[in-house]
Amino acid sequence: MSLFATLSRSVALAVMLVITSPTALAQIAPTDEQRQAAVEIADSLRYGHYADTNFDEQWSQDAFQRYLNILDGQRYYLLSRDIEPYRHLEHGMAEALFSGDLDDAFSLYNRLNERRTARFEWLLERLDEGLSFEFESDERLEVDREDSPWATRESELDELWRKRLKNDALTLALTDQDDEQIENNLRQRYKGQLSRLRQTESEDVFGLIMSAVASTIDPHTGYLSPRQSESFDIQMSLSLEGIGAALQSDGEYVKVASLVPGGPADRAGVLEPADRIIAVGQEDGEMVNVIGMRLDNVVDLIRGPKGSVVRLDVVPAQAVDMTRSQVVEITRDTVSLEDQAASSEVIEVERNGQPHRIGVIDIPTFYVDFDAWKAGEEEYRSTTRDVAREIEKLKQEGVEGIVLDLRNNGGGALQEANSLIGLFIDRGPTVQVRDAQGRIQLYGDTEAGTVYDGPLTVLVNRISASASEIFAGAIQDYGRGIIVGNPTFGKGTVQTLNDLSHGQIKLTRAKFYRISGDSTQNRGVEPDIVFPSLIDPERIGESSLDNALAWDTVQNVQYRRYGAPESVLPALISQYEQRAQGNPNFRYLERQSALARQLREQHTSVSLNREQRQRELEAQEAEKLSLENQRRRALGLTELEEWMDARSSADNDDEADSEEDKMPVDRAHVLEAAEILLDYAHLQEERRMAKR
Repeated sequence: MSLFATLSRSVALAVMLVITSPTALAQIAPTDEQRQAAVEIADSLRYGHYADTNFDEQWSQDAFQRYLNILDGQRYYLLSRDIEPYRHLEHGMAEALFSGDLDDAFSLYNRLNERRTARFEWLLERLDEGLSFEFESDERLEVDREDSPWATRESELDELWRKRLKNDALTLALTDQDDEQIENNLRQRYKGQLSRLRQTESEDVFGLIMSAVASTIDPHTGYLSPRQSESFDIQMSLSLEGIGAALQSDGEYVKVASLVPGGPADRAGVLEPADRIIAVGQEDGEMVNVIGMRLDNVVDLIRGPKGSVVRLDVVPAQAVDMTRSQVVEITRDTVSLEDQAASSEVIEVERNGQPHRIGVIDIPTFYVDFDAWKAGEEEYRSTTRDVAREIEKLKQEGVEGIVLDLRNNGGGALQEANSLIGLFIDRGPTVQVRDAQGRIQLYGDTEAGTVYDGPLTVLVNRISASASEIFAGAIQDYGRGIIVGNPTFGKGTVQTLNDLSHGQIKLTRAKFYRISGDSTQNRGVEPDIVFPSLIDPERIGESSLDNALAWDTVQNVQYRRYGAPESVLPALISQYEQRAQGNPNFRYLERQSALARQLREQHTSVSLNREQRQRELEAQEAEKLSLENQRRRALGLTELEEWMDARSSADNDDEADSEEDKMPVDRAHVLEAAEILLDYAHLQEERRMAKR
């Protein structure tokens, strides 16, 4: 009989999990410095945050629930009776915060720590008994337990963990690991998680509590411990090398939130937003499993000396199962201003047998060389200056219009967004900033004249955020050009970093509004013409974040409209749709996006039967592979044998002679933006001729 069957019978006989560890756990308690910092954080949230928060009983309920979700969001460890002694915090979380009384919140964490420690010891005991690798039952494991009730009996959690252990083993078995490798990998994973639990310090618990408190108000407000503050300073000065990726926790996993434009990961092209990292290795060293590891510890593993190689075991965002991972290598480096600088190219669009030249300017971020600027250097680098130079180059090339590519541009210096708008308008307001007191500060371009007044298109996607949204929104409001791509991120708030007596607090202090009065918060900028995309807006973007501040409006300001693109939009959309229907990349994006949504909705549990699990995976990947190969056949590219080869191989065929021949999916968006721009330029010209 298999071990899993034996465990099942044991559970049925109500063999209970012993909660207390053989070695008593040290109780973690708050320090006086943390108590004082809690009071300061409470005052900062009450008097300094943009939102007018009422710290009433409802807020306490929300904050307590948030804390529980951070501690045990999937209901794997705590029993309902573990929580009951702390239910008073549902009514008194605010009072505890403002008085610096953190004892009960720490005590609840200590209870969780006891449960987690006992559970990992239980798992290691099961491994000591030896696993029998038979996966023949019809059992299934629920994937998401966030909305499940708290277990009332230990036997319920024993049964759940029996299935989790079986799933962990099956997941490794499906990656062709033998029995010994599976046991060793699981033992390493559980011992590592147990070891990290025993190293938990007071500052770790305090950080969790403050995270719950701050994120109850908005997702961009948060506490930084002294260690995190130091790490933040290093990041800002770029004095320690890494891979150039922003990471965030996603349950037990570490997820890629965004890539730094021009950074090592961006240049390597092996990571994408929403990818999950499950292991990290140094050069030729062993891979370290990071499932369940604290985010800051994972970041420490990824950082290292410039020029060294880090290996990441990555589960792609589009993967149908955690078994579908691949190891990628990235050479660590700093991110220089040159790597993030704007650049341009000319592409040709053919119409009626005649070539038309369209300029494309890629703007990875809104940057300025602050040191050179402060030093009074006349030739300091900035987004606006570099784009102006690229525009002049494109004019010399005789382009008929310009596409500004702001995809994956997460923002940067507000002053640069403001001055960049000024290259395309002849003075005027650009953005409104409203503070917590309701005071509105108006930014604008004060320099007369424009650098470019010709046809303009702005290309954006879901990763375009903050300053990118300010720029795209202003171009749209002024009627200065056409916005194409995908709805943007929706990051329309401003944060400041304030010192505490212990650590720092990042506080949301203001909100951006377009000159039309619409906020960019939450909704972002809606393109005039929407392209299909594989970026899932339910996983990436402001609206996907808990407690994101709402979209709203303020009074619009007076400004001059430069055109009325909306008058030709029906014709532009009609021409775009005709091309998209015959574009293999656009058809692929539409079908792949629909398939991803379908699979996500269906993926509520996983089979613990090896053959059934394999069939489900193969069926899902066969659908994805079929769509990819349909795209490749239509483009004359070599078909793939495995869907997992798509990211590394789909756009690198040796037989392709040029960028246009390769036709990577991302490139298709640029080419279609150029087509739309040419349509727009011709329609504008026709309207001008008709008025003569």
